Amino acid sequence: MGANALVRVVTLVTFAMLLLPHSMRAQPANNACVGSPALPAEYAGQFKPAEDETLLSAAKGAPDAGSLCDGKVYVTGDDVDITVNRAWNSTNPGSRMGKWWAFYRPDGKVAQYRSDYEICYQWSPLDKLTRCRIKAGTKVVIGTGQSAKCSEYLTYPPSAAKQIYIDNASSALSDCRDYDLIFSWKPVE
Repeated sequence: MGANALVRVVTLVTFAMLLLPHSMRAQPANNACVGSPALPAEYAGQFKPAEDETLLSAAKGAPDAGSLCDGKVYVTGDDVDITVNRAWNSTNPGSRMGKWWAFYRPDGKVAQYRSDYEICYQWSPLDKLTRCRIKAGTKVVIGTGQSAKCSEYLTYPPSAAKQIYIDNASSALSDCRDYDLIFSWKPVE
């Protein structure tokens, strides 16, 4: 291949990479945690700090493996009034009461939600949503997301979005309600 042809190939590849959404571009090797595992202000009075190294270790993951990058253990108070949300895979009913939850109901673009919570497309189509209330006395880990390598073309970087790790959701949650994903298309701006 001549020098001119090589320059054209490099130029085309570079241009193609620029057209990819930010979350799909190669990320720097820096896998430093971002954000803080501190509670969102509106929930601070409903949790108490706790110690449980085993639970914390179970929630944290290595770079590119998902899970939490940084986290803190908390226990819910007696007057807890918190609804948590889990988007999951309808083809795997066992994933309904999984370990990973969020304070806020998914909203907006699915691609942004995947990036915020480091959810690879292979792990879930995110076509179901379950919303539940946390029971009093429930021990959880709250933290920020670890990077997740989904393929050689897609790696989500660490995220500041707060995630909730609940080891045994089926006994820690109540008043659950399920929702189906319904397509809603918007014109590209």
